[in-house]
Amino acid sequence: MTTTTLAVLVPLLPFLGAVAGLLLGRTVPGLARPLAVLPALTSLVLAAVVAVRQGGDAAVDAATQLTPTGSVPIDLALHIDGFAALVAVLVGVVASCVQIYSTAYLRDDPRYPSYAALVSLFTSAMLLVVYSGDLMVLLVGWEIMGICSYFLVGHYWETPEARAASLKAFLVTKLGDVPFLIGLFALAVDADSFRITRILATVAQGGLDHPTLIALLLLAGVAGKSAQFPLHTWLPDAMAGPTPVSALIHAATMVAAGVYFIARLLPVFAASAAALVVLAVMAAVTMAGSALAALAQDDIKRVLAYSTIGQLGYMTGALAVGDRGAAVFHLLSHGAFKALLFLAAGVIIHAAGTNSLAAMSRMKDLRARVPDAYWTMTVALLALAAIPPFSGFFSKEAVLGAAEHTATGHAESAPETAGWIVLVAGLVTALLTAAYAARLWLLAFHGRGPEAPDHGRQPVAMTAVLWVLAVPSLAFGVTVGVLPDWFDGHKLAPTLTTSVLGTGFALVGALVTYGAWRHTTALAARVPIGAVAAHPDADAGQVEAEAIATHAPAYGDVASAPDPADPGRLLLGPLHRHAAVGFHLDALYAALFVRPVQAGARLVRFLDREVVDTYVRGAGTAPRWLGAAVRRAQTGNVQTYLSALLAGTVVLAVAAVLVATAGA
Repeated sequence: MTTTTLAVLVPLLPFLGAVAGLLLGRTVPGLARPLAVLPALTSLVLAAVVAVRQGGDAAVDAATQLTPTGSVPIDLALHIDGFAALVAVLVGVVASCVQIYSTAYLRDDPRYPSYAALVSLFTSAMLLVVYSGDLMVLLVGWEIMGICSYFLVGHYWETPEARAASLKAFLVTKLGDVPFLIGLFALAVDADSFRITRILATVAQGGLDHPTLIALLLLAGVAGKSAQFPLHTWLPDAMAGPTPVSALIHAATMVAAGVYFIARLLPVFAASAAALVVLAVMAAVTMAGSALAALAQDDIKRVLAYSTIGQLGYMTGALAVGDRGAAVFHLLSHGAFKALLFLAAGVIIHAAGTNSLAAMSRMKDLRARVPDAYWTMTVALLALAAIPPFSGFFSKEAVLGAAEHTATGHAESAPETAGWIVLVAGLVTALLTAAYAARLWLLAFHGRGPEAPDHGRQPVAMTAVLWVLAVPSLAFGVTVGVLPDWFDGHKLAPTLTTSVLGTGFALVGALVTYGAWRHTTALAARVPIGAVAAHPDADAGQVEAEAIATHAPAYGDVASAPDPADPGRLLLGPLHRHAAVGFHLDALYAALFVRPVQAGARLVRFLDREVVDTYVRGAGTAPRWLGAAVRRAQTGNVQTYLSALLAGTVVLAVAAVLVATAGA
């Protein structure tokens, strides 16, 4: 088969698996798991073959016109360069691991067939985004991911938390998609094409008439899809979905789509220095703010969600300084260790059986209970904290090195201001990242919460996936010498200055957190907090569903059970209560947007019911009264009719006489 044919099959196979799963999953339950796992694995193999054939050389381009659409045609086009080839492999790896993991995690879930089919459709949509060479086809995949995330986040739709989270995710991302769509049309009008290659050629020739406006419109969509400030608030709430969904959304698919989109069209953004500075500011606020919020969360999945937002901030920061190689390098590295973190959190949820999903204040010394999750999560947290020689160190240092290169005036593609903003924010975030990673590790595996019921060994399908993902989390950094050939030849090796500063900040953050933990555990007595006594035979998905259903306060209400031994409270001080609720952004949006819209809706309802309906009802009342009066005259009595006729005749005669007299 040709490379083009194989590339077409990569997104097509999960799509066919999704269709077959929706049609046959419930009627033939035995087919649900094979239809979920086999297409994903086959697609992974084909994506790897495409990557080997592409080899980091010239991009593979192929196109056929979909249909004549006027002046700007839409093509079914492929554009596979080194970035696309490697990102597709990452998507295939994570999707395959999630599907295998889910066969055990949700083994007793009656909605597993539809869940697995939606995961396959989600995977197909992301692969379409990765390989697409036409922006309108890319938009199709972009929107399919949005609707799939709505259904997957709301998988436990019986709970109000899951319903609210899915609706919030859909609405917030759609809020960004509106300007994004306008930006796509404006870009296509300037370039006279939706094809990525032609758009980039137009940019190289200086053919964009409104580069700043287009870049800012596109950034709105990226902020929504990749959960960047100020449209990031949907992502922590999306933790109400099953944990494997969190791994899928946060690792390599939906939230990475925005970063990948900017990397594809970076020359468009680089054509406007103002847009790069805006992108740098957005990345800096996102990095630092999400890291502070992560340090204040009690639920382990919300910690990881805010962590994802911050790591995406590193990627957008690399793009703001004009280095898409560093951005995609961190995207690949982060995809592996973040998927591992979420899937390990799923094992912890099952082991802890907490009544608030995985509240770390309710855990007690789980390292002996879940050794596989303990060791693999330790590797992933070290990678997250960018401790050498783990993969996160190399990819994060590539970002910091690119920022330092720009800040010192050695890069012509981005302003120095953007470099300094990203560099300073990146170093501060490195300290905070190590702090919340150390806090998570200490509270989850060395906590002193109430004893949870022992569920025994986890299924092999869950633990084996953890070790598979631990390999790239540990060793992906060794590819730093090979990847530049795939990434436009950009140097990705760590530089001395940023390596020393970044690692030093990370070590300080981890050590200070450890000291705070020792201090708080020595002085404060643990608050006794109950746990859900789940049945030992219950599967992890059932435990998680019950956890959401039995959690009395609103999902993620971290203030409901304060933990005096939490080092985050000591480190953040009075800032903790603000960071715990995401610095009140949800409350701000509710005041600025939600309540005014609701008030407007109530006004419209009042006008419709009390004003418009009153006129409508009045228009019907008058004929009804007239009909009632006429109906009373229809008595059916002949004498009455004759009397009325005679009376009418007399009246007419009198009227005629009066008229004649007046005329005379």
